[in-house]
Amino acid sequence: MSVSIKDVARAAGVSTSTVSRALGKGPVSAEVLRRVESAVLATGYRPNLAARQLRSQRSMAVGLIVADIRNPFFTQLSRAVEDAAYAAGMRVLLCNTDEDPAREAMYLELMAEERVSGLIMTPTRHLSPAALARVGRPVVLVDRAMPETDFDSIVLDNARASAELVDHLVASGRRRIAGLFGSTSATGMERRAEVEAALERHGLPARSALSLPSFDAGHAALAELLEREMPDALILSNGLFVRAALKLCHERRIAIPAQLALAGFDDEVWTDLVDPGITVIRQPVEEFGREAMQALLARIGAAKMRPRRVVLAGELIVRGSTAPV
Repeated sequence: MSVSIKDVARAAGVSTSTVSRALGKGPVSAEVLRRVESAVLATGYRPNLAARQLRSQRSMAVGLIVADIRNPFFTQLSRAVEDAAYAAGMRVLLCNTDEDPAREAMYLELMAEERVSGLIMTPTRHLSPAALARVGRPVVLVDRAMPETDFDSIVLDNARASAELVDHLVASGRRRIAGLFGSTSATGMERRAEVEAALERHGLPARSALSLPSFDAGHAALAELLEREMPDALILSNGLFVRAALKLCHERRIAIPAQLALAGFDDEVWTDLVDPGITVIRQPVEEFGREAMQALLARIGAAKMRPRRVVLAGELIVRGSTAPV
């Protein structure tokens, strides 16, 4: 037989309304809270989350919409957000857009229908602020910002990271530096602009290409880029592109770093296992997740706060793929 809130109230010696307040973190004394919690354990009562959601017009869940869960950056980010949500007593509803604006729009509707308490997401470049506002819930953008909007954002210092990669490659003797950048995100476009600005500062020409941010698309774009003119260094804007570049070099017997230096973003688990190891910008992914969840909880508690933009620093990890030649 199912256990009801009345059974919990009877076991705790309080009213059903007091049990509801205690379970909903309402105003009750420490002694009453202890008795209610003991009664819940003794009776095996499980609150009806759907009913609580209807009464409060929100759930104890947060939405997380990422671009591509196959990208290890977003895999790690999802875990970091889930850990932070669990610590806050909340669940995570995860969706993957594959950088598809139509799929993104569908999942935004889903988040509104599910009455999530708030939303953390990595938007495509095509998402409008108005469409995001229609979700009707607090929103925190992570990894990608939307300029001139009222949404909180947690982003990497791409200007500093891009400049560090270029400066390192120039210091290692490279002068024909090319790059491949993701075409569907503000982050990819920002990294491209910052790399080109750093190259201009050194008096070097900017050679870059754009690609859908997937392994296969990156591999094809890199093959075309190397056919046009062989650079002596490549900067890759995400970990999938770094893997694609490494595979292409193996296929074409291009020696790293003697013929081509490789450097990119995201310190994946394999980047120091290959020989030579890959020079990368290590992103503080766990900090991304913690900061995003903290910002969302703060926004849920105080919707009228001024928008916050948190900029996190990456770390240049130098390995053999960019050794001087």
